[in-house]
Amino acid sequence: MTKLSGVERMLKALSRQEPDRVPHFDVHNKKVRDAILPDASYEEFIEYMDLDGIMVLDKVNAWTYEVVDESKKVKRDQWGALVRYTSEDLGVPIKYAIKTEKDLEGYRVPDPDDPNRYKWLQAVVKRFKGERAIMAHATDVFDIAKESLLGDEAYFEAIVNNPELVDHVNKIVLDYNLRYLKNCIGIGADIILISGDYAMTHSLFVSPKHTARFLIPSLARQVELAHSFNVPIIKHTDGNIWKIFDLIVDTGVDGIHPIDPMAGMDIGEAKKKYGKKICICGNINCGETLCWATVDQVREEVKECIRKAALGGGYICVSSNSIHSGVKPENYVAMVKAIRDYGNYPIQLD
Repeated sequence: MTKLSGVERMLKALSRQEPDRVPHFDVHNKKVRDAILPDASYEEFIEYMDLDGIMVLDKVNAWTYEVVDESKKVKRDQWGALVRYTSEDLGVPIKYAIKTEKDLEGYRVPDPDDPNRYKWLQAVVKRFKGERAIMAHATDVFDIAKESLLGDEAYFEAIVNNPELVDHVNKIVLDYNLRYLKNCIGIGADIILISGDYAMTHSLFVSPKHTARFLIPSLARQVELAHSFNVPIIKHTDGNIWKIFDLIVDTGVDGIHPIDPMAGMDIGEAKKKYGKKICICGNINCGETLCWATVDQVREEVKECIRKAALGGGYICVSSNSIHSGVKPENYVAMVKAIRDYGNYPIQLD
C-alpha cells in the first residue's frame, strides 16, 4: 500500500476506510515530552515521534488568562472563573464566574475573533499543513458552562429547577465555540475535537433524558458547523457512556474517543456495535498500562486493541485519555512503536 501522510491517514480512518497503517495522535504532558526529548519544543517532539496529528488545545493555546495571585498560582480564565495551577499543564477551577442570574445581565463574553487566539494555530498550520493533521480542540459547552460559569452544583440544580438558566448559559458558550471553530477551520484546521466528559467511571453526570435535552444539542450544532466545511469532528468523553452512545453517534460525529477501559468500555464491543457509523478512537489504558505495566505488556495491549478495532479501517489508536504526567516515558515510546509494528494494513495478527 502507498505510504500516506499523517493527515491522509487520519482522514481515511475518520471516514471509516483503511489507511496504510493505524494512525496515532495524543495530548502529551510536558514532563513526559521532556523525558523523551529534552528541551525540545512541542513541534519538535511531534516530528521526532512522527505522529499523525498535532492538537492545538484551546485552554492552553487560545484562551486568555489574568494573573490574580502569582504566589498561589491563581489566574482568572477568560470566562471569569478563578483557576489554580499545580505541576500539571491545566489548572483547576476554584471559583465560578456566575453567582446569580443577575450576573448574566452585564456579563462580558470573550471575543472569539481576537486574533491573538490563533497565533499558535497559525504557526502549526504553517509548519505541518498537508503533512500532519492539524487538530483544533474546543472544550465542550457542557464543561465550560458548569466548570467556569455556574459551577457543577449550581448547573446540575438548574437543570431541574431552572432549565432556562442552563439554556442561557449554554447558548453563551455555544455561540463562542461556533465562532472559534469557524475561525480555526478558516485558518487551516483539518479536524475538530470537542472534549468534555459526559460520564464518570460508573455512571453518567446527568440522566440520558437530560443529556439529550441539555448536552447533545450543542454538540450537534458544532458537528453541523464542522461538516458544513467538510471537516470531520471527534467527540471526547471519558466514563461509561453505553447508555448515551447512540445519542452521541446520532449527532453525526465522525469519531468517539477514548472508549474508556477503566469505565468498562470494551473497544471490541464498541467496534462491533458502532464501527459502521463512526471511527473508534482509543483505548490504551493510560492508568494501569501506561503508568505501571512493562513495555511488553504495553505492546500486548496495543496489539489487542488493533486486533479488536482496526479491521476494515475506522480506527485510531490513542491513549484512554492523554499522555499525562504519570505515564512512564518508555511505555509511551513502546506504545507508538507497537502501533507501527502491528498496525499495518492489511491487519494480520492471527
